[in-house]
Amino acid sequence: MDPKYADKLRELERRLLDRPGELDPAARRAAAEGDPVPEDLSAFVEKVRRHAYKVTDEEVRGLLDAGWSEDQVFELTVATAYGAARRRLDAGLGAMASDASASPAGSGTAAQPAEPMA
Repeated sequence: MDPKYADKLRELERRLLDRPGELDPAARRAAAEGDPVPEDLSAFVEKVRRHAYKVTDEEVRGLLDAGWSEDQVFELTVATAYGAARRRLDAGLGAMASDASASPAGSGTAAQPAEPMA
């Protein structure tokens, strides 16, 4: 990955996961990295990770009814979506790098995988 984009991606990650917010940064980082989250959030997080387009208003309302604030649900959703997107980006860049190195005419110009999430 071009270093200027890698730097921007690291800064985005830092802002999303480490800056103060309504949701504990440890919970945001866990959601982004695929680690366990509080049990009442796990089904929602898993759905966002795998099938974000299937999340319903009722599921969000369920989290709100369980005592999570709108800001906490928003931060959780963004962190989870970022983590899922980052894993897909890393897999795609890794596949491109593998294809280029396996090619007999590999020119070495393939994109490099992004650095793993800290």
